[in-house]
Amino acid sequence: MVDSKSHSSDQTETAAVTRASVKVERIVGGEVGADDEALEVNRPELRPLAFDDYLGQNQVKDNLKIYVKSALQRAASLDHVILHGPPGLGKTTMARIIANELNAPFFETRGPAIERPGDLAGILTGLTPGSVLFVDEIHRLSIKVEEVLYSAMEDFQLDIIVGQGPAARAMRIPLPEFTLVGATTRLALLSKPLLDRFGIQERLEFYDIESLCSILRRSASILGIEVSPDGAREIASRARGTPRIANRLLKRVWDFAFGFERKFVDSSLADKVLRRQGIDSFGLERIDRQILTVVAEQYQGGPVGIEALAATLNEDRATLEEVYEPYLVYSGFLARGPRGRMLTTKGKAHLDSQSLNNLESR
Repeated sequence: MVDSKSHSSDQTETAAVTRASVKVERIVGGEVGADDEALEVNRPELRPLAFDDYLGQNQVKDNLKIYVKSALQRAASLDHVILHGPPGLGKTTMARIIANELNAPFFETRGPAIERPGDLAGILTGLTPGSVLFVDEIHRLSIKVEEVLYSAMEDFQLDIIVGQGPAARAMRIPLPEFTLVGATTRLALLSKPLLDRFGIQERLEFYDIESLCSILRRSASILGIEVSPDGAREIASRARGTPRIANRLLKRVWDFAFGFERKFVDSSLADKVLRRQGIDSFGLERIDRQILTVVAEQYQGGPVGIEALAATLNEDRATLEEVYEPYLVYSGFLARGPRGRMLTTKGKAHLDSQSLNNLESR
């Protein structure tokens, strides 16, 4: 039975606030955009269907191979899996591969789409034995929905309350054994009781340049795009370690190629097109450089508090923290400390190089 007292009202209110998603669609953003969805619908073969075709994330891939092989040999359901990491790194693709390698039916939904416990009950009762249920943005499930998941994940039973008031009664519905694969960009927003029920927890990391180049060559061959090794590397170096961004930039450069009467993507064309889009050699766009510039010039390199930085940039704090900062920190341009944000030596050098490039272009 679900213990509704396991979470305080304060925790519930905090979760409701922090679970709100920040949606900013931009060319170097890892989130799914309208163009990405259209491309994936029209060219589904861009998504690999087997571990051996999935490029990069070798440690995660090798671990999952072993878990899947073990489940198949034991003729048992795979333990529940949580995949976490920045957007655009292939969590959905990995979930599909898990189902395909298990030869299991695949069901897909998103956390925000499951508004009430009844919505979840409808999904769970529709599963078949051995199914893989993928829940993207699982951190956006409400506490009440999470609590219904506890017994479903642990005992393959669905505990629900039928009726209201004195006439209410508890019912326990048996469920077929299934594997829940959750994906999240914000693992800290999952409650501990839910997180503890995932036996397999894997983090996807940003990709290196070589892995992105391999992904770009594969995508180019599927899309019929002619791209040279140096052209792929030029795009990969600006893709912020993210395959979704790399494929998006490849498509954008190819679109521009016809306007420049070019039928072959090389490094010079990629550089020309991406600079026109405001994307520099490290994959930073205008707002990224603006953040670094404000810290450097108005706050003498920092430290500066996030509230002050947000006010100066006229940006929402959550947008800065969730959308722009992660890559700046990961890339070593910005550092976060107890006293605030600070520009690093690498960040200052990059700003200086950009200023020099701007002078030379004049």
